[in-house]
Amino acid sequence: MTSIVIPRELLPADGRFGCGPSRIRPAQIDALAALGTTLLGTSHRQDPVRSLVGRAREGLATLLGAPEGYEVVLGNGGSTAFWDVATFSLIREHAQHAACGEFGAKFAAATAAAPFLGEPQVINADPGSAAVPIAAPGIDAYAWAQNETSTGVLTPVERPAGMDDGALVLVDATSAAGGVTVDLAQTDSYYFAPQKALGSDGGLWFAVLSPAAVARVEELSSRWIPASLSLAAALASARKDETVNTPAIATLVLLVEQVEWLLDRGGLAWASERTARSAATLYDWAESREWATPFVADRAARSPVVGTIDLDERLDAAAVIAALRANGVVDVDPYRKLGRNQLRVGMFPSAPPEDVEALTRCVDFVVDALG
Repeated sequence: MTSIVIPRELLPADGRFGCGPSRIRPAQIDALAALGTTLLGTSHRQDPVRSLVGRAREGLATLLGAPEGYEVVLGNGGSTAFWDVATFSLIREHAQHAACGEFGAKFAAATAAAPFLGEPQVINADPGSAAVPIAAPGIDAYAWAQNETSTGVLTPVERPAGMDDGALVLVDATSAAGGVTVDLAQTDSYYFAPQKALGSDGGLWFAVLSPAAVARVEELSSRWIPASLSLAAALASARKDETVNTPAIATLVLLVEQVEWLLDRGGLAWASERTARSAATLYDWAESREWATPFVADRAARSPVVGTIDLDERLDAAAVIAALRANGVVDVDPYRKLGRNQLRVGMFPSAPPEDVEALTRCVDFVVDALG
């Protein structure tokens, strides 16, 4: 594949299109370097780091439009850890999971394995289509992913009509937060890790909690909960602009720089318009090629931040991906467990639509070269 040389004029300005970790802008790296001796390697219980945590919490609340009374909480471990946090502290007895890919299914598996919870109700959809929650008696928490990173499916964030009073809505926004519009009033826990649209590294989780979610945390705090997974402890620490354990400070710096960059340009409205333009470029291109097809058939369910494109069986996606990588265009591999002859493209706000358009030109060139 290294024998295929894509002309320089076709290449994107930045060839990173990963779906997590995603592209980090050079300006963020510069900001991190500038803080190398004043913030990195200092106590997370002192003002410089606490101020950074405060900026992260305030910036995220503003960017996402948190309603009055909602609180931004954070902790170590990423979204995978938050599934365990939520299992202990947000689900009273019975959860319903709407799963249309790898990550929705993993949260369902976490609650199914919990010996102190009842068997969860799971609504499954085939990969490439959306699974939508449906109100059912006795369900005290509804959980689904706004954007399924493994398949590129977008699911609406709306409280299920007719759900029991007091039931919570838990939305995994790991690949959506900061790149897709949302009404947080429709959620009680909108949680995510920062390594996708928020242009940072992994290792932390954030959750925007409603007053009802906070009340549930207090209600369930008498359970035995490992200290590192206690949402009550994380909430108490966040209110002091701290974390229970030492956070990844560099990750926080990158996050704050990205959030403030987005806010300076118009916030979530600007970011979502930008990702929508990138998505239109990618999907329109695929539909105009006889050898490419958007994997998600329902246009309304096509993600604006994670685009999945099936290639004709006559084309080897692995060969296309290898040729792109040899030319510096990287991380367009399909999700490993999906097993499709496919490209998967991260279109988060850090990737301008012009780079996505350049990617399509590069794919065209490689396909022509492969014959």
